[in-house]
Amino acid sequence: MKRQGPVGRKRQTRVTAADVAEIAGVSRSAVSRAFTEGAYLDQEKRERILLAAHELGYQPNALAATLQGARSNLVAVFAGEMRNEYDKEATSALIAGLNAVGKWPVVIAGGGDHARDAVTQVLRYPLDAMILRSGSLATEIVELCSKLHIPVIASGRIIDAEGVDNICLRNHEAAELAADLFSQRGRCRIALVGGPGEFGATAERRSGLLAGLEEKGITLAGETAGNYTTESGYFATQALLADTNFDGIFCANDAMAIGALGALRDTGRVVPSDVSVVGFDDIEMARWPTIRLTTLRNPIDEMVAAVLRCLDSRLDHPQAAKETVRLDAEMILRDTH
Repeated sequence: MKRQGPVGRKRQTRVTAADVAEIAGVSRSAVSRAFTEGAYLDQEKRERILLAAHELGYQPNALAATLQGARSNLVAVFAGEMRNEYDKEATSALIAGLNAVGKWPVVIAGGGDHARDAVTQVLRYPLDAMILRSGSLATEIVELCSKLHIPVIASGRIIDAEGVDNICLRNHEAAELAADLFSQRGRCRIALVGGPGEFGATAERRSGLLAGLEEKGITLAGETAGNYTTESGYFATQALLADTNFDGIFCANDAMAIGALGALRDTGRVVPSDVSVVGFDDIEMARWPTIRLTTLRNPIDEMVAAVLRCLDSRLDHPQAAKETVRLDAEMILRDTH
């Protein structure tokens, strides 16, 4: 039979160590020692405390431990608007990776004032680190974290600020691979569907494609921009088809490339015999049997591993020089080139 709790108490709040101490007939400090690894406590007392804790559903308050200098294991992840599938897949993998090493992510999504307010609120907690997956509020977040001595890791773009570790793909070099593939395929009139100008990867992927085409003696036939969504890729490609003669099209991400495939199909263009299509990221949908998009893989597993390594290193060595990790893309050949 379970022991009865304190007489007349209506429990509406979290069970405390004091509640456990009362049921077990021990001091509050004994409860603390029972849940502190390596702390000495009489075995009989420990068993009484653990039994009482089990019956009451007690768990030590992890945040309270940070007052004694312990790590909270809380890591904020600013994911931004996650407007395409790659952002969602990368964020999901990062969350799983943090969980696997005993870190508990607090994810902030969206943009504008709501996201800004959420960041302000989450910084009230004793975070081990802040990971930036989006750059929309990067400068503000970095400044706030710097004042609070919270380490920042930027993934996906370079933030040139003191104390910020960066993990970023070699976007320029990756896009050069696309130009090389078009050349191998005998394509000589290449169109570009770029992304929004506020994203660092947009300019890097464009410059890489242009540099690669120039090296092969190929000029850009035309270009327009989308916003990294499938719909924007569809309409951008429609606009190019209206006034540009092209036999290859490079899209700055897979979502827009999938939209481009739809626009080409709707106008009777056959892929790849009429037009080669190359995307960027290698999202799950790119592998679907009905799509099988040729693309450049933006490696999620390697990104997560690099973030976790930087996080571990930064927590162990807070004063170390900032680090930048560059990742390489891989050309994935499927059916659209």
